[in-house]
Amino acid sequence: MDVNSGSVYIVDDISYDILDFIPDTFFDYTQSYVIKKLENKYPIESIKEAYSELYSLYENGKLFSDDCYSHLLTEGIPSAPIKAICLNVSHDCNLRCGYCFASTGDFNCKRELMTLETAKNAVDFLIKNSGNIKNLEMDFFGGEPLMNFEVVKKTVEYARSLEKAHNKNFRFTLTTNGILLDDEKIEFINKEMYDVVLSLDGRKEINDRFRVTKAKIGSYDLIVPKFKKLVEGRGNKQYYIRGTYTRHNLDFSNDVLHIHDLGFSEISMEPTLSKKDFPDAIDESNLETVLKENEELCKKLIELKKSGENINFFNFKIDLENGPCISKRLKGCGLGNEYIAVTPNGNIYPCHQLVGEENFLMGNVNKKSFDNKVKEEFLKLSVYHKRKCKECWAKFYCCGGCSAKNYMYSGNLKQPFELGCKLQKKRIECAIAYNVLSRSHSN
Repeated sequence: MDVNSGSVYIVDDISYDILDFIPDTFFDYTQSYVIKKLENKYPIESIKEAYSELYSLYENGKLFSDDCYSHLLTEGIPSAPIKAICLNVSHDCNLRCGYCFASTGDFNCKRELMTLETAKNAVDFLIKNSGNIKNLEMDFFGGEPLMNFEVVKKTVEYARSLEKAHNKNFRFTLTTNGILLDDEKIEFINKEMYDVVLSLDGRKEINDRFRVTKAKIGSYDLIVPKFKKLVEGRGNKQYYIRGTYTRHNLDFSNDVLHIHDLGFSEISMEPTLSKKDFPDAIDESNLETVLKENEELCKKLIELKKSGENINFFNFKIDLENGPCISKRLKGCGLGNEYIAVTPNGNIYPCHQLVGEENFLMGNVNKKSFDNKVKEEFLKLSVYHKRKCKECWAKFYCCGGCSAKNYMYSGNLKQPFELGCKLQKKRIECAIAYNVLSRSHSN
């Protein structure tokens, strides 16, 4: 992979060996130098041919290409209108998952539900601050948002009533644990939600270890039939099953395949990383196992595709044709700038994972207050502002990792969390491998 251009190549062993000892200063190494290094391993004519092909890529700017974005570090990255809100309609939950980053739903705040007035104010805020952007995103989140279903319904109705007058199109998402799903809610979700995220960790014994009710009853048998019914009714609309793995399912590829066997093809699986209050989280002692398991999952998914089946595994999803836009390459999700979170009391935070962190309080939709100076500060969270990322091959795919997680685990938005960094690079590596190799199989 050429880091700056994003070009990805399948190469033979001889080309790989040439690139292995030639750094970015390609012209400093003559063909005779390369021949001398490799003549005991490969025929000289083969070395010349491979060198010539690589040299041609170099001349065309597709190998060791220049970084065309670094000037933005001094010029500044342009600010963008707000286009997405995570609406925390519920700071309460009917499950008590041990690994929950939101402290089982209350975000270390009091348990409460959002009023319709606050939700409407959040809609108004998004429209006002979205500039000329037409497509606006709103994710109903919690806790468990279906505990506040009436507010969800009426918020959608209110937003829809404003679309035509303001030339906006709302795309709603809802994240749910599924406990409260019934026919009415399924019908509403499948009608109004552009996307829906369904929480299920995989095999019954894995899911029911942590995803339990307040009465310590496992959720698997309660939610799987409901998820099946919901997905069957979605047609071509988006959804995905979102799983979590801990040190109790380091063989998480089997959970991905189990979810697929249940009839779901849209799947993601995220690790629970080191937390002092959760001893079952992934830590450095599990790292090698987890890295190998990502490779194992990659191989299994390739084999599935060869057999005519397919899992759209979100963690291996990557666009090798067009790549991400410049903003995504440099800043990732755009937290605190293009994206914010709103709590039940109307407080505004840079993202849902930083809710309750008073250092990042940006304003309040009920008070119609918003600190644009804080918004501008979040522009300084590009990959160029994260010192350790400067020489990393994956920098334009992960943008220095999730800034919120960096803060949670390293105490600094700009300091990549080392364990998370290692896992993310392996997932990017596997994503590239899956996309290239599965494509070559299909051809």
